[in-house]
Amino acid sequence: MSVFWFLFAVSLALLAYHHLVYPLWLRAVPPRPPQPAPAEGPWPSLGVVVPAYREAGHIEAMIHQLAALDYPKDRLEILVVCDGSPDDTPERARQALAGLAGQDHAIRLIDHPVNRGKVAVLNDAIAALRAEIVVLFDASSIVPADTLRRLAPEFRDPATGVVCPAYGLAEGSAPGETAYWRYQQGIRRREAAFAAPMGAHGAGYAFRKAAWAPLPAETINDDFVLPMRIVAAGFRLVDRPDIVIGDREIARAGIDRRRRRRLGAGNLQQVLLCHQLLWASGWRMGLLFASGKALRAVAPLLVLMLLASTIGLALTATGPLDILPLVAVEGVAVLALLANRLPRGRLRALGQALRYALGSYLAMARGILDLAMGRFDDDRRLADRREPGGALVLSPLTRGLKRLFDILIALLAFLGLLVIGPLIALAIRLDSPGPIFYRQLRVGRALPDRTDLFHLIKFRTMRVDAEAGTGAVWAAKGDPRVTRLGRFLRKTRLDELPQCLNVLRGEMSIVGPRPERPVFFSKLEAEIPFYVERTFGLKPGVTGLAQVSTGYDATIDDVRLKILFDHSYALKVQSPWAWLRTDLAIIAKTFLVMGLGMGR
Repeated sequence: MSVFWFLFAVSLALLAYHHLVYPLWLRAVPPRPPQPAPAEGPWPSLGVVVPAYREAGHIEAMIHQLAALDYPKDRLEILVVCDGSPDDTPERARQALAGLAGQDHAIRLIDHPVNRGKVAVLNDAIAALRAEIVVLFDASSIVPADTLRRLAPEFRDPATGVVCPAYGLAEGSAPGETAYWRYQQGIRRREAAFAAPMGAHGAGYAFRKAAWAPLPAETINDDFVLPMRIVAAGFRLVDRPDIVIGDREIARAGIDRRRRRRLGAGNLQQVLLCHQLLWASGWRMGLLFASGKALRAVAPLLVLMLLASTIGLALTATGPLDILPLVAVEGVAVLALLANRLPRGRLRALGQALRYALGSYLAMARGILDLAMGRFDDDRRLADRREPGGALVLSPLTRGLKRLFDILIALLAFLGLLVIGPLIALAIRLDSPGPIFYRQLRVGRALPDRTDLFHLIKFRTMRVDAEAGTGAVWAAKGDPRVTRLGRFLRKTRLDELPQCLNVLRGEMSIVGPRPERPVFFSKLEAEIPFYVERTFGLKPGVTGLAQVSTGYDATIDDVRLKILFDHSYALKVQSPWAWLRTDLAIIAKTFLVMGLGMGR
């Protein structure tokens, strides 16, 4: 009973904070002083990119808009990139360009015969531009002719990395979508007044090319990840609500559900890809990111936890108080279901908002599940992202369940990181000079066509110059390089808490083989039979059978012993039930190691 009340209270408190307290707090916090107007200077060179896939209904109008843009033609280049569209988007684009024959425009059409996915198209097109500033538009965007002249002066300030116009929703969109974007625009204005808005909108935004880095191939919400990585690198994001870029695509109910599903997967992924915003861009940005995007990413899971806890309370009720949460939830659900039948007024508007929110959370939860099961895909991403090669260690069902289990455990660990992470960070700062986190390249899962590499994240437990004189060496018992605080963190394994970010990003699993450093990999491969096979089809783990059964590696013989445990683990997880039983036993033993301080 107390567990259900705890889950109910936690989920309700976090949802209330995200939807009520956070917006009200933004209203009350005084804004930052306005930034000075951009200095006078020459017009920067601009490169415009318009990716187009299944845009036959919009591409001609977009090309005419691009030709009408008011900007010095000698400082402008425009790429319209058709990405293997199955409709007649390329043909209509060519017809539109033919109609502009004799006019002075800078539009170049690139037609990829095979669909490559939006991320691949953007990465190649941006890299090919010679311009200083890149502007991205959707093919369905409504772009005023003076947009570029109003955006470009902001980049005369070298600190400016991104400029975001406002988004204009298409007329005739679904009422829920309209209400949602009205609410989001208000949040964005207040975020901009406090620090900066969280992300851009795909309809159109501009960024400094020198600050750009290619997007990871699996990126879903490119219009968030791209600009916010630039912000995390130290550049400023400028909000321009006076410049409105509209959208011709009307968000109907079916389209909106698919968009919500994609956003559910994308919201979770973007938190993982841009987690540096929690600390890299100042406390203001970190607070906005945690309160807005991070909580929004897990909000669908919080809603499910809220519902499950109310059902649990009702089934184990010992009095009427235990049934009240379920009654309240049922009342909200009834109001949402009957919203369109209520007379016009505030109650109907509230019901419609609840209906849209609950439908959104359901669609977003499906997107999160798809991402967790490794089956999320849509036309905006890679055209074919299936892994080549033969059968792997895990069956598809076990693999999907293991990934879902990893995400749930890692989310709980992430909440723990938010609670005790600042205390550990402060202690590290006071204990020894150097960074709080330690990032180290590790070897990940081996597949038939490749072996993954990733940067493992831990709390720093050694001196900054730990390997300055010796080069790469294994940690030893009583290692003098370990700091005073580091000994405690290692014994309790708290130094590994930030690895929940590696798990959420899909680079690691909660349970699996230990990830090795590349500098040791070749030597171990030459001296230990079947060393490489230990991670075939398995992601390395934060903990594992080898980790809880032995200590840290100090010699080759230590590694040989661990190989036996790693291969034994691979044999134990052939079925979903065997995997769950094995992983739960290893996690239980891990907590025992942490509690008894058996790490080193």
